[in-house]
Amino acid sequence: MALQIETIPCLSDNYAFLAHDAETGQTAVIDVPEAAPILAALERTGWTLSHVFLTHHHYDHVDGLTELLAAAPATVIGAAADAHRLPPLDVAVGEGDSVAVGSQTGHVLDVSGHTVGHIAIHFPESSVAFTADSLMALGCGRVFEGTMPQMWESLQKLAALPQDTVIYSGHEYTQSNARFALSVDPENEALQKRAAEIDAARAENRPTVPSTLAEELATNPFLRAGNSILQAQLGMEGVDAETTFAEIRQRKDRF
Repeated sequence: MALQIETIPCLSDNYAFLAHDAETGQTAVIDVPEAAPILAALERTGWTLSHVFLTHHHYDHVDGLTELLAAAPATVIGAAADAHRLPPLDVAVGEGDSVAVGSQTGHVLDVSGHTVGHIAIHFPESSVAFTADSLMALGCGRVFEGTMPQMWESLQKLAALPQDTVIYSGHEYTQSNARFALSVDPENEALQKRAAEIDAARAENRPTVPSTLAEELATNPFLRAGNSILQAQLGMEGVDAETTFAEIRQRKDRF
């Protein structure tokens, strides 16, 4: 039985997620931007928190932890490489480690770039990945600490997951990401269609997260850096994908 996922809007544009294993009753939360919406979701669902996964140390992913744990004690799991900047961890993990939520096993990926030590967690039996600020809906996180090659490598790890993987990313940035994507990949019909659907969803205040990896591979310019049509739009025909990615990321930074 697949994990049951609850998407929880937090702050102005963040998301946290509850992942519940019905077989055992265990429930994890992925990132804690603030406590109140998560506690409300736990009360509404009747689920009992057992685990907290922290993807990276930025305040808008960890600030609600103390308040959350005071009301719902749980095992806190985060990256060993980021432990010096994260709240105290009960379990420190890294690339290749496994974590369990009840009967479901998740695999830890180091997706450094946005920050050094950022992790994502892939639950293959449930076909879901929690990617926070690495791979995002129609985007990727700004490269604050890592390097462009490091971020490209991280995105390639995520792009290699099964295409039916559902990508749970950390922010409601999709509409602005779509506007940028169209500026660099205007001939992409799948992107045009997706952008229209995103505009309709946001007009009704519906979330645009999660998305599928297949959608991202077809429309996300940061994953399409090796596409010849997109490269031609950028005047970068024949340039390697990693260099093209860096140019796209720099353009997004200025957009």
